[in-house]
Amino acid sequence: MRLPIVILIVIITYCSMLGAPAWSQSSSTDAQQGTANGAGMGAAAALSTILYFPFKAAFAIGGGLVGGLAYLFSGFSESTAKSVWVPSMYGTYVITPEHLNGDVPLRFLGVAAESEAMPTTPAPTN
Repeated sequence: MRLPIVILIVIITYCSMLGAPAWSQSSSTDAQQGTANGAGMGAAAALSTILYFPFKAAFAIGGGLVGGLAYLFSGFSESTAKSVWVPSMYGTYVITPEHLNGDVPLRFLGVAAESEAMPTTPAPTN
């Protein structure tokens, strides 16, 4: 009898985690809000997030584990670990109507911020 209650709690927690970030984001195209088109795009974005988020979360968790192993086996080289962590853990987790309109790029693989970018050494010249 306790198993259905636990499953219900997990489902409610999962749904509340998906809904809160989507509601807190401000839209750059506020003109569509309150229209049928805006409601349709919001529903499509919510459905897309429900389908997309588990894959992105699993990819990020796997990247975190693999990056941790890379850190360990590379002799505690942080740059080696970050080369796995940044693409797997950064990126888009919640799909918004702006992503569906093409106004904002959808990034499954993350990109490091300019301040966190790894320095590159120039190639030697002959």
